[in-house]
Amino acid sequence: MEAREIRHLLRDHARTFALTLGILPRSLSAPLGLAYLLARASDTIADSGTIPRERRTAQLEELNAALAGNSPESWQPKIRPGELCDREEDLIHSVPRLLATLKGSLDREEVINLWKSIVEGQRFDLARFPSEVPLGRDELEYYCGLVAGSVGKTWTLLIAKHAPQTLLYSEEEMKCLGCDYGKGLQLLNMLRDRIEDRVLGRRYVEGGDPAGLFELAETWLRSGEKYLTGLRPGRVLMATVLPHDLAARTLRAIKRSPNVARVSIPRSEVRTLLCRGVLSLGLPRRWNPAS
Repeated sequence: MEAREIRHLLRDHARTFALTLGILPRSLSAPLGLAYLLARASDTIADSGTIPRERRTAQLEELNAALAGNSPESWQPKIRPGELCDREEDLIHSVPRLLATLKGSLDREEVINLWKSIVEGQRFDLARFPSEVPLGRDELEYYCGLVAGSVGKTWTLLIAKHAPQTLLYSEEEMKCLGCDYGKGLQLLNMLRDRIEDRVLGRRYVEGGDPAGLFELAETWLRSGEKYLTGLRPGRVLMATVLPHDLAARTLRAIKRSPNVARVSIPRSEVRTLLCRGVLSLGLPRRWNPAS
């Protein structure tokens, strides 16, 4: 698949993450962009309200088997006409070409391992919900680790592979911090969307904060802060900072207005954060060895 087509899909489906990818060097943005689109494709199937539950489960089981056998190219999504909107159909139909692109990538192993973890999280979600019983603490940490902690780990593996000079701490320490950082971002999303999710039968968290989940999110995001101190100044750091800054602002907004259905950060704030980061890249190269 041509890079132009991948960029088009990311603009349609990645939203904020597309901003992050646009900052990264191509050696990092290319595999992460592929990973995002593949995960989004399987998530589209898992979340569809128009595909019967049994077929969704069967398709994820088939994908899981293909990934376990290291042959994701053998998986063929089975979508019937009218089950998805045009944009979602475009994404699903692009999967074979995305996998063909990935087949020749030096980062295939990292991307496939990440997709395995995310698909396992999607299978867990589909089996666990709908339910009126919220996730227990162990379930919550398990789920967040599968679908987002894995992203922080893979992010670190790819940095160590393509831009090792960027890391100031050991790879192992950064993988642990990155895993918690990813879990914090996922928990923040669950807290933000908890009212909408409850309508869909997904009670990830209780209303209010009886289990101290705001504190847990803050703890995981503090790991994200430490992760940032382990990166040299430059594009990689700028791309890694952006999700944290948006998450921190979103969490403060949720705590101020806990009964609002879904808080969001104004686009003006997002643009301000981006501008600050871009300006930092204008510093002399000796101050930005990774830029």
